Amino acid sequence: MEIQKEESVGKIIRLFVRIDGREIGHAFLCLCKNDQHEQPFGLMEDVFISEECRGRGLGTKLANKLIAEAKKQNCYKLVACSRHSRPRVHKMYLKLGFQDWGKEFRINF
Repeated sequence: MEIQKEESVGKIIRLFVRIDGREIGHAFLCLCKNDQHEQPFGLMEDVFISEECRGRGLGTKLANKLIAEAKKQNCYKLVACSRHSRPRVHKMYLKLGFQDWGKEFRINF
């Protein structure tokens, strides 16, 4: 058996929020393709609102915009990851319609 490599090009869409010309938040939509589906899947990554601007619903608005963009890009699913230590974020994701689907395992390099 030989493991082979094939590269494909993905797409990353960066959404951001500015107040008075200063960026106070951002989120990334990473579009990926696999052989099991015709449509891409989306990964919602690094949703961030500056600490002094949290609690105003900006993160929810940003996430909703990202969800709409994933639908526009014809994604068959959208995955959002979050650390265990972020229960407020988890609550927001559940309100947005995400399901607690499993665990994330990762290796930091």
